[in-house]
Amino acid sequence: MSPFAIEATDLSKLYGDDVAVEGLDLAISPGTVYGFLGPNGAGKTTTIRMLTTLLTPTSGEARIDGHPITDRRAVTRRLGYLPDTPPLYDELTGREQLEYVAGLRDIPADEASARIDDLLGRFALAEDADRRISTYSKGMKQKAGIIQAILHRPSVVFLDEPTSGLDPRAARTVRDTIADLAAGDTTVFLSTHILPVVDELADTVGVLFEGDLVAEGPPETLKRRAAEEDGGAGTGRTLEDVFLEVTQEADLAPATADGSR
Repeated sequence: MSPFAIEATDLSKLYGDDVAVEGLDLAISPGTVYGFLGPNGAGKTTTIRMLTTLLTPTSGEARIDGHPITDRRAVTRRLGYLPDTPPLYDELTGREQLEYVAGLRDIPADEASARIDDLLGRFALAEDADRRISTYSKGMKQKAGIIQAILHRPSVVFLDEPTSGLDPRAARTVRDTIADLAAGDTTVFLSTHILPVVDELADTVGVLFEGDLVAEGPPETLKRRAAEEDGGAGTGRTLEDVFLEVTQEADLAPATADGSR
């Protein structure tokens, strides 16, 4: 069994002649919060969709909790996924949506009810649980989507912009929840444009640019490296500084004969 919760080797996705992701290698240990960064169009969503079995790679391989992504049944039992638009049924109430998901996950009814009540309370949705989702605001739908992604207590969670549409209090709840998940040995693959969230939570950061992983490491290591490359100047580097620098460097790097950098 692999010691890694998320593992990818030479993972690639092409759409015709267009390269979305090229030769991606990942080795993410259990209990890690992995901050996955990149500009729009870098290939982040394509990567997540491959790792969550929703998209077939062109080449390469990947494993989730030791199981190859080709074994969709085994993988989906072990992961939770919040896409950029939560998959919710507008005609259901919030509670009905979560009960439906609990049934799909074979969570016993009594246990499911207790988990749902606990998470509705944590995310301040208890008073709105019996309203139809069609009446929910964007932030309320986002919270319901997060709850259903973690309801079955997966070993690996993929979160795509989890604080989108949330007010500061709800965003704080999400950050606390991510920290709690990691403390309980759940691996969190976090994709977001909000870099202070990544700086606060991530154990490791990966920066994707035009399908290539152009930087990877602990936030403090990346910031220190950026400062050293400037001759020790700018020791108060932020993760935003690192992101801007490594993507600019990758953009300026000459392409090889096969079009890669």
